[in-house]
Amino acid sequence: MARMRRAGAGIALATTIALLAACSSGGDTPSGDGTTSGGGAKGEAVTLEWWHNSNTGDGKVYYDKVAKDFEASHEGVTIKVNAMQHEDMVDKLAAAMQSGDMPDIYMERGGGELADHVEAGLTKDLSEPAADTIAKLGGTVAGFQVDGKTYALPFSIGVVGFWYNKALFAEAGIEAPPTTWDEMYDAIDKLKAKNIAPISVGAGDGWPAAHYWYYFALRQCKQDVLTSAVSSLDFSDPCFVRAGESLKELLDAQPFNDGFLSTVAQKGATSASGLLATGKVAIELQGHWEPGVMQGITDEIGEAGIGENLAWFAFPAVTGGEGDPAAQLGGGDAWAVSQDAPDVAVDFASYLLSDEVQKGFAELDMGLPTNASASKYVSDAALASLLEVRDASPFIQLYFDTAFGPAIGDAMNAKIVDLFAGKASPQDIVDATQAAADLEK
Repeated sequence: MARMRRAGAGIALATTIALLAACSSGGDTPSGDGTTSGGGAKGEAVTLEWWHNSNTGDGKVYYDKVAKDFEASHEGVTIKVNAMQHEDMVDKLAAAMQSGDMPDIYMERGGGELADHVEAGLTKDLSEPAADTIAKLGGTVAGFQVDGKTYALPFSIGVVGFWYNKALFAEAGIEAPPTTWDEMYDAIDKLKAKNIAPISVGAGDGWPAAHYWYYFALRQCKQDVLTSAVSSLDFSDPCFVRAGESLKELLDAQPFNDGFLSTVAQKGATSASGLLATGKVAIELQGHWEPGVMQGITDEIGEAGIGENLAWFAFPAVTGGEGDPAAQLGGGDAWAVSQDAPDVAVDFASYLLSDEVQKGFAELDMGLPTNASASKYVSDAALASLLEVRDASPFIQLYFDTAFGPAIGDAMNAKIVDLFAGKASPQDIVDATQAAADLEK
């Protein structure tokens, strides 16, 4: 899995996680209990279109089976599955929302993006038809609510951190993963001394580079500064400039792979994820979806990957930073239903959050399940450790571009990439973000 990406719009996940026409035949459809919803005949044929980004390996096979199992228990229902590479799906969803020709079930990321979709009338209110599922998910639905109503069902919520190759760390003489940035710079130096590229970043896709600034802001800024910015859209606190200064210090250390400005995030062996998967770099800052992405890449190119050498550590503490070093950057993916989708689409979305489906999701390490009954089935040791950090975190900051919405987020991300390219200053990032925010007020 991978990352997809106002005020008063239920952006609870932005502060903390207690953690137009559908492409279907429409008409009356059978509901999840075998009865008929909408007054039509039981078993009336209906096709649901489902878009997701588990497009390779075991994840794709599993979701194909999930769709077939639902079809088998729902007479007359056909699930048309469209599994896409993540960035392709993001682009196609944006186009579908512009045209109104939307899939029936699709992925939402919460925050300002979801609020915009709700305001545009694109997304169905699930509060009543999926009430039982919402109750089971508990506080994780908070980031997918607008004005107290739930518009998407989160199936995976995780945090971003550093994935690394234990064998390369051992080769460089790094005895333990860094917990502070002083230790991180020491690790970078040791890797370089062994001619090992320290870190890969897919700056060509923008958001992986932006994650660094987000995280430095989380370490430099107090929690109340970040949470109030979501509603006030005020970025005047000096901690935001300090975040850019911390990032500039990292860039000056030159830790990234050759050609990082044009490197893509997750597509192919030369992507940032591919470089880590094939042992070309030692570290990558990525989300909980990384093991699945890397497995898909190595499956495609016929390589074994790094296997048990993969491990994870949290973003290190910044000396003098005002943020809680235990706070994490993250977010989640949720299943949403388009406004005009037939009722059975809600049944399918709820089925995707069932004990059975989330158990399989966890067993294949496709993400970090939100159904509590499935957490114990996460088998990958690195993902299990990430799950512990997620659950122990006092504060999880939603990705800024999602929290603030695309208008502000795009301006922010573009200027962060400019800093990576040596074309912007820490102050420029804040100025561009504030200018975009002022237009939204």
